[in-house]
Amino acid sequence: MSSVNTLGTAVVTGASSGLGAVYADRLASRGHDLILVARRVERLGVLAKSLAEKYGVAVRAIAADLSVPEDVSRVATELETNPSITMLVNNAGVSTLAPVLDTTKDKVDAMDKVNVTALTELTYAVLPQFKQRNHGAIINIASVLSLHILPISTVYSATKGYVMNFTRGLQQELADTGITVQLVLPASTATELWDLSGVPLAQLDQATVMSAQDCVDAALAGLDQGELVTLPSVEDKTLWEQFDTARLALFAGGRSGKPASRYGLKNT
Repeated sequence: MSSVNTLGTAVVTGASSGLGAVYADRLASRGHDLILVARRVERLGVLAKSLAEKYGVAVRAIAADLSVPEDVSRVATELETNPSITMLVNNAGVSTLAPVLDTTKDKVDAMDKVNVTALTELTYAVLPQFKQRNHGAIINIASVLSLHILPISTVYSATKGYVMNFTRGLQQELADTGITVQLVLPASTATELWDLSGVPLAQLDQATVMSAQDCVDAALAGLDQGELVTLPSVEDKTLWEQFDTARLALFAGGRSGKPASRYGLKNT
């Protein structure tokens, strides 16, 4: 008779390579059962079998393309109905790095559907059972490009900016519950996403590129330490605190019913 895994099941999207595959390995090593979600069926199956044999946990693969609404719905149904799920890692992402007018509409749509719509719908699907139990963890993978825009990152930065704000909002909503919501903001990381984005990894300054293993290990250490926002490559954590303080000050400064004096308007 099989015993119930007290850690529960972690769902990892984009699990067939890169950060997702490392998350799958690390969470399995901690004792989580896994549901791995990705498009590449063969690679996903090999990984699932390997992790099950290596760590003795239950691993199931769901082949799904999160740019396809029907596939998102299938994964969402799993999240809604499987009571063993205790963690969702929204790692799946799509990146095309090019000016807007040099980016085909299908690539713009893919970034929007995977980075924004799928992440939101999967989070929405799992939250009710987490709230009912007052327990669970959601890890949303954003990017330092949530905070910055390059001439080639307009759409990608916009989608990751959404992930940042969506996650920060959830953190406020769930602050007094037993549900953990972590925002992870990686910088340049050695994954296949770069070559698929149109900017080959080899073109980057390798001194600025973190391994996927180090990135995930740092993110999980941050989770263990109770960090709400984890920037794996930022040594001086006060930089985030200064950024957040400036953000709040700017918001507060905007709460006025009068135009700023620099516009030279007569206040009525």
